[in-house]
This record gives sequence, C-alpha cells and structure tokens, in this order.
Amino acid sequence: MRRPREKSRREPTIALINIVFLMLVFFMVAGTLAQPLDRDLKLIRTADLEGRAPPDALVIAEDGTLTYRGVQILSADSFLLRLEDRAQADIRLIPDRNLPAQDLVRITRELRGAGAGRVLIITERGLE
Repeated sequence: MRRPREKSRREPTIALINIVFLMLVFFMVAGTLAQPLDRDLKLIRTADLEGRAPPDALVIAEDGTLTYRGVQILSADSFLLRLEDRAQADIRLIPDRNLPAQDLVRITRELRGAGAGRVLIITERGLE
C-alpha cells in the first residue's frame, strides 16, 4: 500500500499580497483622475456674508405671526391671494427657531389646503 501524500500547507499570504497590490493600483488610478486646483487660485470665502431671508419667503415668528416682505399677513389664504401665480406656487417658509412644531405643521397644512404646490422650509444652514 502506498502512503497518501501529505498536502503541502501553503500560507495564504500570496492571495493577501495580490489583494493589497490590486487595492494599491486602484487607489493610485482613482486618485489621479481628479485634477488638482491651481495653486494660485483663491477660493471665495462665505463666512463673512450676512445671511438674509429671501425676499419671496414667508417668515413665521415665534408666536406664529406671519410676515411677507415686512408686512404682517393674517392667514395662509390671504398670503396666497397676494401672489400673482397662486396655482401650484412653491412657498418658502422661514420659521423662527423657537416656533412650536405643531404650529409649523398647521401653517404648512393651511398653505397646502389653500392651493400651494410645494412648501419649502428654509433653515439657517440654507442661508449660509
């Protein structure tokens, strides 16, 4: 009878080296696809800009009062009557940080019920 051959136990390091090499090649190729910016280029700084509400936005104060372009508005219906293109208009809201969420939801529902298309809420980050 013949003895069974012992299988050589090879270390799986060759496979690991191949994977690492392929990853290295991949990152080298991917890293060179984007051209670097010109060193003389100076980017615009927006940190010093003053954040202002867009002129066509409906502002909601902490107590729930509505203002549009500095004029107090009584209701969502009266606001939509002021707009020229009332049908399916996109309304931008700027709510006060301390406005209760249920008031914001109520006003949004009133606007949607009165015929507003989309109601967009502008946040502090959006103004920066």
